[in-house]
Amino acid sequence: MNVASEFAKCSLEEIKELLAGGTLTVYSVARPISADRAVDRSGKLATFTFATPAFNTPSEDGSEVPSFATESVNAVDVGTPGFARACKADGTVVADFSAGPGDREIKFQDVSCSNGAPLRVVKFKFNAEGGWPERPDYYDAHPRPGYVLPKTR
Repeated sequence: MNVASEFAKCSLEEIKELLAGGTLTVYSVARPISADRAVDRSGKLATFTFATPAFNTPSEDGSEVPSFATESVNAVDVGTPGFARACKADGTVVADFSAGPGDREIKFQDVSCSNGAPLRVVKFKFNAEGGWPERPDYYDAHPRPGYVLPKTR
């Protein structure tokens, strides 16, 4: 999860509360380097609306249980999910999440989206470090704005 700088000091519970009534927009590849940056090279695939509260009690395996207005939404374009941007109800960006079919923060029932086909979230977890789980060797080895490069021992 890459949190917008405005909410960087918020706890996980506070971030969950901020998302009540907000949106989770799924985009194709090319996640911006920071949630503070505009999405400019990715196509919008679908938008979920969070219910209030936005999350239920976490499941036994530790993954989150998001609560959406509808369980699935229809895709508005064709593509492979690469990330999702979560916003408050007023449209303020809260965070970006890795998304897709693999070991990502948000996992969908299908590998790709087709225009008009339903899209459903099957797993949601928070990775507080903000990296990409499938390539920590690359993504967690490069500096991000506002963060120092991790030191190796």
